[in-house]
Amino acid sequence: MYRLFVAIDLPDDAKEVLRAICHGLPEARWVPLDQLHLTLRFIGDADEHAFAAIKAALGEVEGAPFHLALRRIGHFPPGKRMRVLWVGIEACEALTKLQQDVELALGTAGVPPEERPFSPHITLARFREPPLGGIAPFEERHRDFALPPFTVNAFYLYSSVLSPKGAIHTVEATYPLTKSGILSQAGHC
Repeated sequence: MYRLFVAIDLPDDAKEVLRAICHGLPEARWVPLDQLHLTLRFIGDADEHAFAAIKAALGEVEGAPFHLALRRIGHFPPGKRMRVLWVGIEACEALTKLQQDVELALGTAGVPPEERPFSPHITLARFREPPLGGIAPFEERHRDFALPPFTVNAFYLYSSVLSPKGAIHTVEATYPLTKSGILSQAGHC
C-alpha cells in the first residue's frame, strides 16, 4: 500500500531562505527543510494496481517549464484555531493549468476528484494548539516576504510513510515539463 501525493519541489536556495524565517514560534512543529514542497494533489492510499495506473496516467501530463514566486505568509484556517502556517504562491496561470491537468490525469486512473478547491501554498509549520502569543506578530514581521521567481522544470509523484519522527517522503516518479515553448509568455506568471 502506498500513501501518495503529487508535488513541485523547491530549489535549495528557496528552502534556505525559508529556513531562516522558520523560528520564533515555540508551539510550531516546523516542516523539515527536505520536505518543503508545493502539493498539487494529495491522493492518499493506493494499492499496487492503483499505484501503477496513477504513475502511468501522470506520464501523460504535458507542459512547459514556468516560473513561480513565493509571496506572503499566512495561516489556515482563519481565526483563532489556526493549524497551519504557510507561505503563499503568486497567482500563476501555468501552475493552475498544471494542477488541473494532474487532476484530469488522476481521474483517468480512477482517483476520485478532489472536492476542495486548489489553494497553492507551502506548509511551513503545523500546530496542535494556536500559538500563545498569537500568529499576528509573526505574520506582521514577515508581511513583505517575497522570493524571486524560480523555474519549475518538473513535478513529482511522492510516497509518504508516517513514522513517530514524522513523514518520510520518497520520490516514486519524476515528470519533466518539456513541451516546446519553454518559458514562453504562457509560462510566465
